[in-house]
This record gives sequence, structure tokens and C-alpha cells, in this order.
Amino acid sequence: MSVSRFGVRAAGAADLAVIVALERGIAEAPHWVEAEYSAVLNVDRDVDGAVKRCLVVAEEEGRLLGFAVGKVIGAGAEYVSELESVVVAESARRCGVGRALCGAVVAWCGAEGAATVELEVRAGSLGAISLYAGLGFVVVGGRGRYYKLPTEDAVLMRLELMKDK
Repeated sequence: MSVSRFGVRAAGAADLAVIVALERGIAEAPHWVEAEYSAVLNVDRDVDGAVKRCLVVAEEEGRLLGFAVGKVIGAGAEYVSELESVVVAESARRCGVGRALCGAVVAWCGAEGAATVELEVRAGSLGAISLYAGLGFVVVGGRGRYYKLPTEDAVLMRLELMKDK
């Protein structure tokens, strides 16, 4: 399938069922419970006011192509953010969808005041690692046997947003 004109926007409650269905169909997706995605949509901050999250979707002609979740934690100079999840339909891969979703989350993190964006990725996900590296993320470490089903190591990557701080 060819993906040519897709857009990225903030997800809404009407997207929840399609997000969960897409995620369930991708083996390497994190497989969160539906309530976790719902919480991202419905809560901008946790009870302490220290955590913000976003959920963005990519779509073409009303068809969901993928989504991404981001999180910002902390306050002031101590802001740290995470690209928590990126899921792209297999039919829409290598068409710029993942790059656009990541870019939207990174931009949101920067707008929220984060100085860095961090992520974990399966060591065997060479396409994803290449995508993140192309966005400026660098490898900063790893976690042995971090992922389950199948068990796999995680590669830790970081993108510096504000080099002058």
C-alpha cells in the first residue's frame, strides 16, 4: 500500500478502539491495557501535577496508520521526557509515518519544557533504531532482558533538545 497524504493530530476518545485494535495487531507493540490509553487521553497531569502525557495519531482519509505516546516528567530544569510508544501499521511502514509521529511527540515534549527525550527500543528492532538515530537520538545504554514475549534486550537512546542548558 502507498501512503501519500497523511496527517498527524492529537488523538481523541473516538480513536481509542482503533488505537487498541492496531496495537493488538502488532507483535512488538507494548500491549498496554485499554485503560492506560484512555488515561493518556483523559488526564493531562497526574495528581502531583508532575507528569504530562500526549497521544498523537497519523491518519490518511480517516484510516488510522499509527500512533505515538509521549510523557514529560519533572519541573524546571529537571524536565525529562520519554517517547513511550510508537506503533505503525505494517502496511504504512517506511512511508514517513513513524518519523512524523516521533517528530510530533518530540515537538510536544520541547513545548512542554523538556530538555531531553529518552526511549527504550528492542535491540532487534533495527529499523526503529535507525529511525531514531536519523532523528538525532544517540545510544546511551541498554537493559538486559528488558522485553518479554519474546525476551529481548532494550537499547536506551536519548535526544538532547536544549543544548545550551
